[in-house]
Amino acid sequence: MKHLTKEQRYVIQVLLKRKEKKSVIAAEIEVSPSTITRELNRNGTKRSYNAEKAQIYANERKERFSYNRRFTEDVKKTVIQYMTKEQWSPEQIVGYCKKEGIKMVSTERIYQFIRKDKEQGGLLYKHLRHKLKHRKRSVTNNSTRIKGRVSIEDRPEKANNREEFGHFEMDLVVGKDNKGAILTLTERVSKHFMCRYLPHGKIAKYVSQAVIEELLPYKEHVRSITTDNGTEFADHKTIAKKLDTTVYFAHPYCSWEKGQIEYSNKLLRQYIPKKSIINHDNTLELKEIQRKINRRPRKNLGFEKPFELFYNFINQKIAFAS
Repeated sequence: MKHLTKEQRYVIQVLLKRKEKKSVIAAEIEVSPSTITRELNRNGTKRSYNAEKAQIYANERKERFSYNRRFTEDVKKTVIQYMTKEQWSPEQIVGYCKKEGIKMVSTERIYQFIRKDKEQGGLLYKHLRHKLKHRKRSVTNNSTRIKGRVSIEDRPEKANNREEFGHFEMDLVVGKDNKGAILTLTERVSKHFMCRYLPHGKIAKYVSQAVIEELLPYKEHVRSITTDNGTEFADHKTIAKKLDTTVYFAHPYCSWEKGQIEYSNKLLRQYIPKKSIINHDNTLELKEIQRKINRRPRKNLGFEKPFELFYNFINQKIAFAS
C-alpha cells in the first residue's frame, strides 16, 4: 500500500476547504475513498485538516513503526546469504522471513540495495533469475543522468495546492514497440490539455524544442512545469531559459506526483490506444483530439470545460481562489 505524499495531502486540504466529497477528493489524487477516510481519521481533527501537520504526524508514525525494519548489517547479511547461496528472489526472502519472524525490510528496499550494488560495480544482481532485465525500474537511475534537476520538493506551495494558474505538467505517450512519441502537457488549475507529435521521437533536444513551441504563446503565464526523470527531458534548462520558468522533477517512480498528466494521457489513449503505431500519418487528427478532450465538461471543475477556463485565465477574465 502506497503512502500519501505531502503534495496529495495539500490537495486534500484544498478540496476539503471547497467542501468537496471524499469520493471527489479520492478521484483527484487517484486513491480509494477509504484512503481519504483513514487519512482524516489518523491525521486530521474534528474541525479541520492541515496538510503540514498531517505530514508531520505521518512521518512520526512511520518512524515509530519502521524502527525494526531498517536495513541493518544483520538484514544485509541475511539478504546476501540467501541470494548468493540459494538464489532466492527478494520476494521469497521477505516472505520466508515474515513467516519465520526474522527481521526484514520490504521487497522494494531489497531491490534498491541490489540496484545500488550494481551501480557500484557489485555482482549481486546476477544471482537473480531475471538479472533485473524484466524489472520495470531500471538498475540505473535516470535522475543521475539529468544534470541540474530541480526537485518537486522545491515547487511553490501555490502550485502544490493549485492556488495559482500557470503551473503545468508534461509527459510523453509512446507508440508500439516504444517507437514514435507524442508530447503531452496539462495546466494544473484549468486541466487544459495540449499534445504534439514528435517526429524525432524522444531525443531530448527535439522534445525541448516542442515544449517551447507549444507553450511560447503563453510564456508570460507559464510559472512552472513538472515532469518525470526520463532522459527525454534532459534538456530542461533550455526549456526553463526560453520560457523564463522552472522545470521541476518528480521523485523517481512516483508517477502520482504528476497525476494530472497521467490522467490526461489516459484520455488521449481513448483515441490512440496502447500498442498503436504513432507516426505522422496516424497523428494527423491530433489537434482535433486535443480539442475534443478540452471541450469535455469535467466533474472536478464543476462541469466547466477546460478550454474555457484556460482562456479565461489567459485573458484575465477570472481570478482563481481556493
